[in-house]
Amino acid sequence: MFTALTNGWPIATGIIEGACRHIVNDRMDTTGARWGLHGAQAILTLRALVSNGDFNTYWHYHHNQEHHRVHHTQYRDSDQPAA
Repeated sequence: MFTALTNGWPIATGIIEGACRHIVNDRMDTTGARWGLHGAQAILTLRALVSNGDFNTYWHYHHNQEHHRVHHTQYRDSDQPAA
């Protein structure tokens, strides 16, 4: 960082701080909110996906993975139970 500053290169701390405020602080610093690590990670992941415009791609991937986990791994080799 010192090299960047001495050369007059941008270090983008304002952009990073703004993103942290937008993604993290605005959601996690709500009065009375109590967050566990797993819940906070899930919410921050979703907020980052929405902010980046990647939510629809992620949701399609997530839906396919969940479908595979629930259905395909339960009935390997089409060995479905009789109704």
